[in-house]
Amino acid sequence: MKFTVSAMLACLSIFLLLTLSVGCTSMKTVTSVQPPVAEKIPHEMNQHGVQRNDDYYWMRDDDRKDPKIIAHLEAENSYKKAQFAPYESLQQTLFDELVGRLDKDESSVPYLWHSHWYSRRYQQGFEYPIIARSKVLGETETILLDVNVRAEGQDFYGLGGVTVSPDESMLAFGEDLLSRRMYKIYFKSIESGEFLKDILEGTDGRLVWANDNQHVFYIKKDPQTLLGNQVFRHQLGTEQAQDVLVYEELDDTYYIALGQSLDETRIVLHHESTITSEVSVLDADTPLGQFVPLLAREEGHEYSVAKLGDEYYIVTNWLAENFRLMKVSESEFADKSQWQQVIAADDDVRIEDILLLKDFLIVQTRVNGLSHIEVRPFGEQNAYHLAFSDPAYVVGLDVNASQQSDKLRVYYSSPTTPESIYEYDLTSPSTRVLLKQEKVLGQFDSELYQAERLFITARDGVKVPVTLVYRKDTFSKDGTNPLYQYGYGAYGHTIEPDFDSSALSLLDRGVVYAIAHVRGGEMLGRPWYDNGRMLNKQNSFNDFVDVTKALTEQGYADSKRVVAAGGSAGGLLMGSVINQAPELYFAVAAHVPFVDIVTTMLDESIPLTTNEYDEWGNPNEKAYFDYMLSYSPYDQITRQDYPHLLVTTGLHDSQVQYFEPAKWVAKLRDYKTDDNELLFHIDMEAGHGGKSGRYRRYQDTAQEYAFFLGLLGLGK
Repeated sequence: MKFTVSAMLACLSIFLLLTLSVGCTSMKTVTSVQPPVAEKIPHEMNQHGVQRNDDYYWMRDDDRKDPKIIAHLEAENSYKKAQFAPYESLQQTLFDELVGRLDKDESSVPYLWHSHWYSRRYQQGFEYPIIARSKVLGETETILLDVNVRAEGQDFYGLGGVTVSPDESMLAFGEDLLSRRMYKIYFKSIESGEFLKDILEGTDGRLVWANDNQHVFYIKKDPQTLLGNQVFRHQLGTEQAQDVLVYEELDDTYYIALGQSLDETRIVLHHESTITSEVSVLDADTPLGQFVPLLAREEGHEYSVAKLGDEYYIVTNWLAENFRLMKVSESEFADKSQWQQVIAADDDVRIEDILLLKDFLIVQTRVNGLSHIEVRPFGEQNAYHLAFSDPAYVVGLDVNASQQSDKLRVYYSSPTTPESIYEYDLTSPSTRVLLKQEKVLGQFDSELYQAERLFITARDGVKVPVTLVYRKDTFSKDGTNPLYQYGYGAYGHTIEPDFDSSALSLLDRGVVYAIAHVRGGEMLGRPWYDNGRMLNKQNSFNDFVDVTKALTEQGYADSKRVVAAGGSAGGLLMGSVINQAPELYFAVAAHVPFVDIVTTMLDESIPLTTNEYDEWGNPNEKAYFDYMLSYSPYDQITRQDYPHLLVTTGLHDSQVQYFEPAKWVAKLRDYKTDDNELLFHIDMEAGHGGKSGRYRRYQDTAQEYAFFLGLLGLGK
């Protein structure tokens, strides 16, 4: 193997790590180790008359085996380890705190499906759950799958979907051992414990059973793009090579997913792009049939369905920006003129989800950023809302496995309230039972903490919601507290104001924790999303920056001690923010950051690119190319001071390829004009979600917190 400069630096970094002074007390005292310097190899690109040069394009290796690239990544890891040495003990302290709050024997609330009660539980000291069931609640259980046994000896283990056949005799589950989200599906006889010879490879990890207990349907992924684009039917006892292709998605801007109606009469195939959807169904009693669209896709029309008897209820944005609820018989579904309105569109109310029970329609909405659950009896009773009192919270539908039930389970959480599972007796509106609340071990007392919900006016006059939480006895609102600000802002994904036991390690050290619900999410309904995507993406960055400015101006934070974090599309947010307003942030963590947006979106061979044209725009069109280039974190790096930076990635990341942050870090090292830390941690075993396992995943959180708290001088 050629001995490259990067390989030499890796060896040098390891040597210097071993010779660091044991008296170091601050990252800034570690000055003898030099960061890796990546080789520059010009790579010219010309689109729409714009000439770009990418000196680090060579870092891409789809096989992840190139010795030069691996050596460079290992050199980065060695440098990060050397610079992080003074805070390794703090990281361990934080890790012990984080896992020390976990209920070592945590278990889910059992739910009744068919004739058994199903649940998941952990055993003390083990990373993965045990999936079990019992015939009678509280009596002897049967272990269906001990995931710890399956994961033994694996550097990474990802459990996919777990499903039981309708007659409850067979178990199917998916496994990913590489963190590329490509799963093998296995089958196990529950009675004998024996595994079938059937193994389905290259899947998305989930399947749906037909009612004959012999046929299953699954989605197979394209090995290059990682898009799930084919639906196959498999008969138990046959080779995968004999499986029948029953549907192929030819439009590579769509995702597909399989599900089942709550009454178990229909297998449902969902087709989704960013702004268009379609639903196809197959009678679960006739698995040899074909999937038939309920309503053919229409560009810009999004809809989802729930079935009750012969009728479908439809959550649709047809003539309704924030969606409305309609219903129609199955035979007339394809004719929208036959749809009957159940709940009208409301500019202030986003309909998010529904549940159909035999006597009740349950509607989940979001109003002014807060979740609501409305119960609508089908009889003469009046509708009513479930009441919650925290200033910021999230509530949603939990596992409700039977359409015949008159009980409703919801989950509830707030920044100061651990996740709670409530069961409501819908025949008695004022009756609810707390089935379970997440245990937080140690000295946790919710009364010590305070949550607030603010609306910050952005530069264009729009009010941006912010969730704040802090410890009362360490907060003074005089501009002296450090601030940890988190953001995401993409895909219409809402970062909920829920409870996070990890955050206590920040709050207990006097840090104010803030979530900036920037445009691009859907906290304030569908318009909030539309105003933060495509040619409106700059709003996401402006919102985040304006929230930071306002929180410091209003005394919530010390302007010199603001740290920020985001991952994936939130990493793009971090990258753009530090290009545009680096002076506002003391330190930033960008996890698996999507930072080379233009080059990635021009390359259809990279996983998931084509599905995202309606999110970011198609840079093959000049208007979108120019706009994306104007904020692309990688392209817009300039010669200026940057905050302290911690960047993380996984070598096997299937969502944001490792070479995006690798190139970004290399270019930042070349351009930045400061002496602040720039640390790059590459998990050589993991992918987009980081480490697997209940405890191991907290190593990443402890690392980020140690980075921030150490720099802030709060490492106690």
